[in-house]
Amino acid sequence: EMDAKYNRKMQALREEMDLRRKTEIHELEERKNNQISELLGKHEGAFGDIKNYYNDITAKNMSLISLLKEQIEEMKKREIVLEKEKTDVLLQNKELTEPLQQAQEQVAELQKKLARYDTDKEILMNSKARLKVTQKELKDLQWEHEVLEQRFSKVQAERDELYQKFTKAINEVQQKTGFKNLILERKLQGLLNLLEQKEVELSEVVAVSNLDPSALSLVSHKLKDVLHSKNDTIQDLQLQLARVCKAHNDMLQTFEAKLTAFGIPLDNLGFQPLAFPLPGQ
Repeated sequence: EMDAKYNRKMQALREEMDLRRKTEIHELEERKNNQISELLGKHEGAFGDIKNYYNDITAKNMSLISLLKEQIEEMKKREIVLEKEKTDVLLQNKELTEPLQQAQEQVAELQKKLARYDTDKEILMNSKARLKVTQKELKDLQWEHEVLEQRFSKVQAERDELYQKFTKAINEVQQKTGFKNLILERKLQGLLNLLEQKEVELSEVVAVSNLDPSALSLVSHKLKDVLHSKNDTIQDLQLQLARVCKAHNDMLQTFEAKLTAFGIPLDNLGFQPLAFPLPGQ
């Protein structure tokens, strides 16, 4: 009975638990269906929004693609124009290369000229400064030149006067010296001729008279004394002639020194120094 009792309780409890389980399952299914319905509604709304969003994006992209295609076509046309312009520019560049090179060379040359201009400008400024100094020096030199010209005129007048006096004195001395030399030379020549004549006469006398050796020795001794006296006279005359010539030449050397000091050419002297009558004297 207890087993049957507990089996009935167990059966009742099982049925109650099944009913509760079914009820809970039914409630779970209802909640599940409600959640599914809510999720489906939300998903449909989100899908609609996403669909509308992507439709808008697709439409915008189509419009953008169409615009880009038009821009691409325009850019292709522009590219063709630019290629043509590029070709023209290259040709112009090629044509302008030589003028550009010439212009660059001209620029380099002008830069060099500019550098030289700056240098020349500085040199010109320095030259102007030196010119001022030189002009002042020139004025001083001109003044000194005028003073020197006056002094030169005075010295030249004194020189001309001295030259005239000296020339006159030289001519007088030359005349006197030439006259004395002429007299001395004539005396000397006369004595030489006389000596030759005496020697000839002596030879003739000796040849004619046939003197003895002692007498001939005496005559020869006397003749030697006479010749010695004549030679002394000749030497004295030659010494006097040499002294006159030396005095004349010394005077000429002094005169030449004066001419050189006053700037007068020596060609204006007009005569040559006298030579000594005998070599070495």
